[in-house]
Amino acid sequence: MAITSDNRSFIAGKFAFELDSMKAGWLFKAEGGSAKAEVITEKLGADHIAKKHIGGVDYEEISVSCGSGMSKGVYDWIKASFDHNYQRKNGAIVAADFNTNELSRLDFFNALISEIGFPALDAASKDPCKISLKVKPEYTRYKAGGGSKIAGGAYSVDQAKQKQWLTSNFRVRIDGTDCTRVNKVEALTIKQKNVANPVGEMRDYEQEPASLEVPNLVITMPESNAKEFFDWHEKFVIKGENGDSAEKGGALEYLSSDLKDVLFTINFEHLGIFKISPDAVESGSENIRRVKVEMYCENMSFNYASSAVWA
Repeated sequence: MAITSDNRSFIAGKFAFELDSMKAGWLFKAEGGSAKAEVITEKLGADHIAKKHIGGVDYEEISVSCGSGMSKGVYDWIKASFDHNYQRKNGAIVAADFNTNELSRLDFFNALISEIGFPALDAASKDPCKISLKVKPEYTRYKAGGGSKIAGGAYSVDQAKQKQWLTSNFRVRIDGTDCTRVNKVEALTIKQKNVANPVGEMRDYEQEPASLEVPNLVITMPESNAKEFFDWHEKFVIKGENGDSAEKGGALEYLSSDLKDVLFTINFEHLGIFKISPDAVESGSENIRRVKVEMYCENMSFNYASSAVWA
């Protein structure tokens, strides 16, 4: 379904992103942002009819997904959320046809990032790597497009180039361990909890940032290469040697298609192993037995390279 704030619908070939009145690049997907109101039902009256009326107005989260080749402003906004430096942004989702002619636009105002998602990684995959974002706007406004062509700036980046960033292009580093044979990393979703703050005579609800929810890090690797993780698990979990000094640091690096350049890095602080479990393999099977390693993480940070930015 296309993005609207008043139930209009259309077929869009592409979605362009604007942030702080600047062109920010093409999106793989965009949805949400509609205005909605609470329906309040009153007590039954003398006519035995329950009267209904509209209460406060709220605006849905806007969900988008993008790859590499977005503007610096997009990645700075993501980084600021990781750093607990929450920033409100104005922007727009511009729907265009396959000839990049503008069909409509949804302007959003005073939006906070509420969720950042990185996909599951698999060394055998050929799927494009996409960052998913959810942003919570204070309000949105829909406008019909004028049919003008969207071109120039970040919009000159071809979506085919974005797809060259694959979910197989990654590298894991964890202090004191050999991660060269890690072949899978489960998806990472960082959630920004926002709380509603009622303001104004109409009691509209403004969202205020509260806390950042950091996910676990879960990796898979051959059992034959996991000795250091088994040793860490024995000390940390079984023997109870799990103070701050026994926790580890690490990083997940997202690589370019030639595996030479680091596009994005997620740094992990205070990793603590809490489970290691071998896969079930039938007796006599020629499949390599792998183990899943699960670690909690207290804090994550995000960095990007200039090569990931369109200009």
